[in-house]
Amino acid sequence: MSSVVSARLDRVCIVMMSALGDAVHTLPVITAIKRHHPAAHITWVLQPGSAQLARGHSGVDEIILFERRRGARAFLDIRERLSRRRFDLVLALQVYFKAGVITGMANAPVKLGFDRARARDLNWLFTTHRIPAHPIQHVQDQYFEFLHALGVPSAPVEWDIGPWRQERDWQREWFRKVEHPIASVVVATSKPEKDWPPERWARVCDALWHEHGVQPVLVGGSSTRELAAEKVIVERSSAPCISTLGMSVREMISVIDGSVLTLAPDTGPMHMSVALRTPVISLFGYTNPKRTGPYRLYHDLIVDAYGDPGEDYVPTMENRPERMLRIQPEHVLEKLEIWRERYASEAARKVPGKA
Repeated sequence: MSSVVSARLDRVCIVMMSALGDAVHTLPVITAIKRHHPAAHITWVLQPGSAQLARGHSGVDEIILFERRRGARAFLDIRERLSRRRFDLVLALQVYFKAGVITGMANAPVKLGFDRARARDLNWLFTTHRIPAHPIQHVQDQYFEFLHALGVPSAPVEWDIGPWRQERDWQREWFRKVEHPIASVVVATSKPEKDWPPERWARVCDALWHEHGVQPVLVGGSSTRELAAEKVIVERSSAPCISTLGMSVREMISVIDGSVLTLAPDTGPMHMSVALRTPVISLFGYTNPKRTGPYRLYHDLIVDAYGDPGEDYVPTMENRPERMLRIQPEHVLEKLEIWRERYASEAARKVPGKA
């Protein structure tokens, strides 16, 4: 594979401080670099929540936390820590201004970022080199453009997000307490516009339990919005829903890994499910599934309210408000039937202690 940027890969810094979904998309970049150059030392600047995903990963040698809640002090802390390090290469995967500032602080002869058209918030000012211009495509493929520019093969795509060996005992013990196969239900996202009404989730939870014999398990964080959704689902569903809201990211990975199915809007656990090869019914309306949908897998399980009937749309960053409300429980139940026909038996074999 020919490269367009010449850079050593001995000491690599990755600037990607966004939410879980983008962190999941970053991991195949890291595994590819390590596969191509095993001696590479990779430092990742990211936020505490996403750091749980990366901590313990075989390809991540060092994590530098950006603690946004500290305000200006967070940038001073990062500057102090980066001042003691020298890198051969910085990969500026995040295009917002705050990420650009941190990219500018890093000491490296090559700072590779997006082309000017895609580098929002003047992010291109902080990089020395840019990947070639390209139409918008899936986020995972956009990150792979950095590998292609460096001459690093992106295949095979490997996330390697766990569960780690030391986490398997906890996973087996957790699943031992649940009698039925489980479906992880992601109750909310980081943006209200991407959420699906909780009363509709309650209807789906009823179908999981009564029609498919699957235990609904609510997963996610413990934000006010998530807890409010949990309350509605538990009150309105006749299924004995189990809530794990507030569980750590590492524990959530273990639960999703052992699930026979995940149901989720466009959010981090949906991408984690793909990385774990757990079938996922994904609900899209606000965001474009061709840009942020399940990567290469489970497209037959996408509930697509983003496009109009017959619309042949392309990957874009355009958001379409109110479209999540187009999705009715019946649309999800139709995908449940497809899951049962195509994936249920295979997924059941990987449930810890249930095979």
